[in-house]
Formats: sequence, C-alpha cells, structure tokens
Amino acid sequence: MKLGPFRFYFATFHLIPCPYTTLKPSPVRALHVTLFHLILVAVIQGLTEFLPVSSSGHLALLPALTGSPDQGLAIDVAVHVGTLFAVVIYFWPDVRLALSGTLRLIRGRVDTQGAFLALCLGISTVPVIIVGFIIKVTGLDEAMRSVTVIGWTMLGFGLVLWWADKTGSTDKKAASWSIRDAALMGLAQVLALIPGTSRSGITITAARRLGYDREGAARIAMLMSVPTIIASGALLSLDVIGQADRALARDAALAAAFAFVAALGALALMMRLLKTVSFTPYVVYRVFLGIVLLVWAYA
Repeated sequence: MKLGPFRFYFATFHLIPCPYTTLKPSPVRALHVTLFHLILVAVIQGLTEFLPVSSSGHLALLPALTGSPDQGLAIDVAVHVGTLFAVVIYFWPDVRLALSGTLRLIRGRVDTQGAFLALCLGISTVPVIIVGFIIKVTGLDEAMRSVTVIGWTMLGFGLVLWWADKTGSTDKKAASWSIRDAALMGLAQVLALIPGTSRSGITITAARRLGYDREGAARIAMLMSVPTIIASGALLSLDVIGQADRALARDAALAAAFAFVAALGALALMMRLLKTVSFTPYVVYRVFLGIVLLVWAYA
C-alpha cells in the first residue's frame, strides 16, 4: 500500500501541587487565567502532543511551578483543536487520501489505497475509544491522575521506547502498514490512557517492535493521532457545550492558535531529525523527567 509523501492523550491531565492528590475534572472555565498562562499551556501542549515525551507529564508540573489555576475544559478542547489542525496540515496528502478512502469504505469498498488506509486507521482507533469511554464513565481516570503514576509511566515507557528502538528491525516502511499491525498498534494506544505514557510514544514503540523504520513508525503514529484527537476533543466538548461566553471563546481561539503553531513546529522538527537521529534523546529526557517527578512524589 503506497500512502504518498508525508509532510492522542485521550484527554489532557492536570495536577495540583500536592503530589498525592487525585485530580478531579477541571471546570469549564478557570478563574484568573492570565494571557501568559494561557500561552504557556498552549505551547506546552502543542510542543509535547506529538513528541514521544507525554504532554500530561509536562502539564503536571505547571500548576506547582507557576501557582496558576487549572485553565478549564474549554481550553483543553481548544488546544486539542489546534494540534489537530497542525497534524492535518502537515500530513495533508495522506489525510486527504484517507478522507477520500473513507467515502468508499462507507460504501463497503476497500479497493483503493485511501480506503485501505481509512480501514487501518479505523481499526487502530476502536480500542482506545471503547476503553476510554469505559474509563470515563466509571471514573477510573481520576484514580490514575497523580504525579506518582505519571512519574513511573514517564520513566518506564521511556525505557520501553529505548528498548524497542534499539532492538526493532527496520524492514518495514509506512507504506506496508497492514490490518494486523493496525490492530496491534491500536491495542498499544490504549496504554496512552494512563497519564504520562504518551500516545505518540507508545504507538511509535509498537511500530518499532513490529519492524517499521523510525520515520515510518512516526509517520503512522501521527496519522493515528487524527481520529484519536477528534474522539478525545469530542468527549471533552460534551462538558463544555452551552457553557461558553465571548471571553472564553476569545481565550480558546488564542489557545488553539498557539497550540497549532507549536505543534506544527514540533512535527516538522521531529520528522526532520528522524532522518539522522534515533529516539534516544527523547528517552533520556523522559527518564530525567520521570525521576524528577518520582523524587517530588515520594519526598
């Protein structure tokens, strides 16, 4: 299958200063969110959404370091929209191919490259939607929102990424993505529902173990993020609809714009570096941040 040239946490998790406190869902609008804090959240989310370093792990430190309040669900939705537009634009030839294929897939035809790509994306997205919905309605997500959990997942899955990158073969290209591999990567993506895992990190890890080269692994992982981000944004939007006002809409637009720019830059940089650099720099950073979080949690 030739995909053409290339150019999701399920939700953003936030922490308050106490490292042992279980987090409750953020309000639709947070009070006293400054422009600087808004930009900071958007840039952090944009930069870390697609790099295999976990956006939630970074946002975990933000309230404690700045003393700022949680920005609210509306801003969460906005930064998801910003990062979504970034990945769609950067990978537009392939997204367009998948969109055209979706129409044929709906009619029950898998007779084009686009239809097969759309099928693989659908298969890889189903597990995270099902498990994510179950976690949401049962409230299990609150039990996982702690610095301790994020510290261990940052550290542990960082080392797993290093192992997969060092031991995985490079026989497969993104163009050889199969239904079997899509299903396996979709199951791996479920682990990203645990804060600190990193959606892109765990899907890249799975792809490397399945034998995809670094660029191909990242390419597939980024494509998988499109339906996942749409699903997570839609879920968050359910708690926001009907409660926004003009000021909040303005803040959300700003957050989305800054997240878009940051995510587009991060995508371009990572895809360029992967031509010559392994995933080891991201692993080193994850291990360092994981240790910092664990020291903070257990101190």
